[in-house]
Amino acid sequence: MKIDAKTEVNSTELATVLGVSARRIQQLAQDGILRTKSRGKYFLTDAVQAYMDYRTREKPLSEMDEKRQKAELTMKQAKATMAALTAKELQGKMHRSEDVAAMTEDLIYTIRGMLLALPGRLAIDAANLADPSEVSTLIRQEVYSVMEELSQYKYDSTKYEERVRERMSWDKVEPREEDEME
Repeated sequence: MKIDAKTEVNSTELATVLGVSARRIQQLAQDGILRTKSRGKYFLTDAVQAYMDYRTREKPLSEMDEKRQKAELTMKQAKATMAALTAKELQGKMHRSEDVAAMTEDLIYTIRGMLLALPGRLAIDAANLADPSEVSTLIRQEVYSVMEELSQYKYDSTKYEERVRERMSWDKVEPREEDEME
């Protein structure tokens, strides 16, 4: 069948072409969007063009619909942002403030422990020294030793990963592919 400007179709055939129901075709005809050639008959090309014009025309949204669309957009953007942040966290590219605070607290307790251990480590050696300058040198050497040990502190992504898994109630840490290749 060759289609031209005079090709006629019934409402069921037009509905199939447009991807709507035959009842919707009848409604569109009643609303004056589609013009009938005769009862239940349409010129195919005219009807398709009229339907396309109808679908592409801007319909003014009610204030409520506009608010709903804005709210839906805001929700979708928020969900996308949360998904991106969660992905970065799981990749170890971002850390939650509570995880950083906990890791910093652990480091502070380590420093505190090292500093509190100094008097016990130095007491006997300092008591055996008679010259105050020797005592000062001994204390300085021990402080430098503690500072050298602290300078070796490195960021450990596995510790953060353990905290994330613990917070999310996940089981054990699975080795990553890049860790297995090393």
